[in-house]
Amino acid sequence: MQNELPLAGIVVVELGDSASAPFAGKILAELGAEVWKVERPTGDSARGWGPSMWKGSGAAFHALNRGKRCVSIDIKDRDQLAELHRLIAERADVFLHNLRPGSAAKYGLDAESLRVTKPELVHCAVGAFGHTGPMNALPGYDPLMQAFSGIMSITGEPDRPPVRAGVSIIDFGTGMWAAIGILAALYRRQSKLDGAAVDASLLETAIAWMSIGVAGYNTDGAPGERRGSGVAFIVPHRAFSAADDDLIVSCGNDGLFARLSAALDRPEWATDERFATNQARLVNRAEIDRLIGERLAGDTREFWQNRLRDFGVPFAPVQTTAEMIAHEQTSALGIIGAPSADEIGVVGLPLSFDGKRPPPLAAAEDIGASNGLLAR
Repeated sequence: MQNELPLAGIVVVELGDSASAPFAGKILAELGAEVWKVERPTGDSARGWGPSMWKGSGAAFHALNRGKRCVSIDIKDRDQLAELHRLIAERADVFLHNLRPGSAAKYGLDAESLRVTKPELVHCAVGAFGHTGPMNALPGYDPLMQAFSGIMSITGEPDRPPVRAGVSIIDFGTGMWAAIGILAALYRRQSKLDGAAVDASLLETAIAWMSIGVAGYNTDGAPGERRGSGVAFIVPHRAFSAADDDLIVSCGNDGLFARLSAALDRPEWATDERFATNQARLVNRAEIDRLIGERLAGDTREFWQNRLRDFGVPFAPVQTTAEMIAHEQTSALGIIGAPSADEIGVVGLPLSFDGKRPPPLAAAEDIGASNGLLAR
């Protein structure tokens, strides 16, 4: 199936470290591109991330770097840097990196330098605070951007300190934006026969995730607040505790709230002026959340899941990683897989083409495993 994927025939050279750029490279590899991962001699930082380790590297590295040819190049060494330049000049359609601002130009790896002799190259730089502005040269990581962008100010319980999301939403989101930009540039190249310089950054991604919050603030001046598992603009839309475990209940419109009221044997809530509309429920959030919580606490999560399903109310159990992996729906999707029996299963591309998901990528290589192919 690899030759049938959308990016079959496209070659990507990724000088990426940690998470954001490698995640972009992984997306492109899953879409069929041939990805050359360039690591420093000591390897990608993610190789040392624990505590989960597999075959000498952190599980995070395996999650982000399957299906890539791994080559070791020290760009501070003139001869090895020249080898990287040859690889880009002779083979690459795309050059993807997350070097610090200034470093790319220092080594002739910036868009301006590389596209002088190869104008058809798509050059993608993944930064921290962005490619311009007074902070553009500063280093940055996912939690810094969750803090700086305001995401952490609205994440967590109202009476507790702010917290970051439990997954690297900024790193992965930036990888997605980088991949989207690269794909758009490759599409444009078909008609213009010219590449592009694509810039993505962690901060811009974080600000993009604040789109609704920004619009809200610019409308009414309210900066937002922490609401635990809930959100500022929909009620109910949060986690509740059943007798034995937790589940999320979400009613994005008044019709769904009426269904919830019926499912909870409280049909009168749907016509109560305090609760009949979402605007009314926002004003009376504490009261309706209390009433719903009291009803759900009276029986098990399984009971309420069956009940809410029968009434067409959106819900989801609050699951652990183990429960999610074991769930029949996850299994039916086939999104977690391994290329062989001696490899760990990792998450694949969350897309299908003509009803088929791209197969699991080959195992992550050791540092410099494909160096011998550079001479070809």
